[in-house]
Amino acid sequence: MIFETKRLSVRKLKVSDLEAFFELESNPKVLQYATGEPKSLKESEEDLLQLINRYNNIENDFWIYAIERKDTNEFIGTVALIKDDEGNDEIGYRFIERFWGNGYATEICEGLVSYCKSIGIKKLIGCVVDVNIASAKILQRFNFKEVEKFVSDDIGLPETKYELIL
Repeated sequence: MIFETKRLSVRKLKVSDLEAFFELESNPKVLQYATGEPKSLKESEEDLLQLINRYNNIENDFWIYAIERKDTNEFIGTVALIKDDEGNDEIGYRFIERFWGNGYATEICEGLVSYCKSIGIKKLIGCVVDVNIASAKILQRFNFKEVEKFVSDDIGLPETKYELIL
């Protein structure tokens, strides 16, 4: 386990996550504000194996972990801690659609900020597509401050970059 919150635990991805991981990666609604198109089962399997293999690379700076409910051990989404192009630690998360509206994003963001403090990270970045108001509110709730507006090369939509000094 990487870290946990009241209702959720964060752990490394594993091959047995494929079915739920595919549900996450194949849903256009989940991906509407993210890079990439919905994936096939084969593409999801390839992505999952690549992410799992990254755990063993000492030079890895792209960490994607599974989020699961503690009460059911059910995979409900992923959380990311990656280095951006400027070497900053950027956070992200996505959830399977049927788990939206339960406060999990707020809970995982709070846990992720605490985890990052505990491992000595000094600054976090979060980028949000401007029309994704719910995600922007979560970052603002945890005192992330707006630092830049830009149009993403990846998805071509206006985004806001937020920063939190830990």
